[in-house]
Amino acid sequence: MKSKICGISDSNTLRFITEHPLSPQFIGFIVNYPKSKRYVETDKLKELLKINKKNSLFVAVLVKPNQKILEEIKDLPFDYYQIYDCTPNEIINIKNQYNKKIITAFTVQSSEDVKKYNLYSDVSDIFLFDSKGYEKSMSFEHTIIKDLKFDKDVMLAGNIQINDELENYKKIADIIDISGGVETSGEKDISKIKTFLKKINEVNNET
Repeated sequence: MKSKICGISDSNTLRFITEHPLSPQFIGFIVNYPKSKRYVETDKLKELLKINKKNSLFVAVLVKPNQKILEEIKDLPFDYYQIYDCTPNEIINIKNQYNKKIITAFTVQSSEDVKKYNLYSDVSDIFLFDSKGYEKSMSFEHTIIKDLKFDKDVMLAGNIQINDELENYKKIADIIDISGGVETSGEKDISKIKTFLKKINEVNNET
């Protein structure tokens, strides 16, 4: 099972993550959602992303992005755009224009919210199922996606905590996406990040 740590906004945390021997496969940055406490404005982002990403892939988290922000970040070293609240046509236009892989994010409260993933199969590289509310650390019943058949890797978010039984997520997702679960008082916590990466490694080494 792969992992993503999202909402990185400072160079010390980013450097720790990228240099960790068990670094996550994905690192996410909130690019155009100023309501988020984890939002990174573009000039700061340009400096932050000068760090060598090493073995991780950088993800731009975008909520219904406009042309202005897409142009501002087009030369930054993002490997994936994680997109909320866009139509399939909007996403394919972004994918084609900027030549990025796409994580299509669905905010989920009930099984009805999950069903629309089929509409995005042709424009997505990864499906992300997240809770409603973006920043509110809300949960949804993760098992509602368990029996669905996907032709893409599935990323799972939504109030995931380091004390959860992470092996249970392995049964329903390919990638775990954590943010608030590795924070203390709204700031990324290095000790919690260490614990998370260690636990992911243990899950992957279970026989």
